[in-house]
Amino acid sequence: MLGLLLGAAACGNSWAQKAEGLADTPPMGWNSWNKFACDIDERLIRETADAMVKQGLKDAGFQYVNIDDCWHGQRDADGNIQPDPKRFPSGIKALADYVHGKGLKLGIYSDAGATTCGGHPGSRGHEYQDALTYARWGIDYVKYDWCDTPGLNAEAAYTTMRDAIAKAGRPMVFSVCEWGMSKPWDWGGQVAHMWRTTPDIYNCFDCEYSPGFSVGLGVLRILDKQANLRKFAGPGRWNDMDMLEVGNGMSEDEDRAHLSIWAMMASPLILGNDLRSMTESTRRILTNPGVIAVNQDKLGVQALRILADGPLEVYAKPLEGGQWALMFLNRSNQALDLRHDWKAHLMNDDLSKRSVDFKKTVYRWSDLWSKKTGDTSGKLEARLAPHSVLMLRLTGPAKP
Repeated sequence: MLGLLLGAAACGNSWAQKAEGLADTPPMGWNSWNKFACDIDERLIRETADAMVKQGLKDAGFQYVNIDDCWHGQRDADGNIQPDPKRFPSGIKALADYVHGKGLKLGIYSDAGATTCGGHPGSRGHEYQDALTYARWGIDYVKYDWCDTPGLNAEAAYTTMRDAIAKAGRPMVFSVCEWGMSKPWDWGGQVAHMWRTTPDIYNCFDCEYSPGFSVGLGVLRILDKQANLRKFAGPGRWNDMDMLEVGNGMSEDEDRAHLSIWAMMASPLILGNDLRSMTESTRRILTNPGVIAVNQDKLGVQALRILADGPLEVYAKPLEGGQWALMFLNRSNQALDLRHDWKAHLMNDDLSKRSVDFKKTVYRWSDLWSKKTGDTSGKLEARLAPHSVLMLRLTGPAKP
């Protein structure tokens, strides 16, 4: 009898897992927060979906249109969350139908606490109710924040919402956003599809901004915090370095470096700019097919830093089919001359069990930004602008 009861219990909990197959590669999409914060409404979301299609972002692989904080109204008499009637008068279901009609997917935001970071109703005590509401609305992605959570255990709170989403019956990407405070990489693989590893991003390349309660980190500060996390990433489980700031005011070199870093590190690519009014140069950066292909590589291996020489750093990312991506990063405010002797450096990755000895094997390379080509038989020479990258894809061997 005991065995029968245990079997029944196991069967009864068979739904308690995150949806599989939704994030086999890092999710790609857009989020409202970086550019608009609480200044959102249904018109913005519709126009963003339109722009994602018109600007070629959908064709480039971006698919999620995510509403962040401040969409909430109040709960009704039965405790069901309602959208703000002034901002979203047509309701979220109608908005989801519109976004789905564009061949895209809709994401939404909530919080593990009683209130969100913006002071709106959170999901604490309403997890199953909210997940069921999201399913009825047609939501495809849930970003779950960590404000107003005194006394809560992060792993337990996020597991509760994972189970609630699973029971609601609609597969949704589940994005943990507790800023790396409880080492979510240790437990996140069983709970979510992605987890934030740091405090929020700040729109700068190398700075830290602390206005009071919150902390914002620039691109390089976030990169530096990923060093020991690569073993936790892989298909269906990603280290999330936060939304992109490309197109929000950094230089073009910094924007290219920003996207390249996120691609190399296998971070989700969630845009944070105004897609409706971005410049052509920003559009070209965000739709670079070679850089996106590195991010979306099916092996799902996060890059390894293989060389640090003053302001110059070199990162290597194993790719499908025996290929590699390499990124040469100039961290400094000054230009530097790169003279890289391939044969002087053995490239080895214990995680993927891959290595290259350039003394024995010559690879062809293509520059994913300039489109230049070459091979590793001779030295690589280039001038790197301040806060820029040289990003290569290595294929080969080029010679026997």
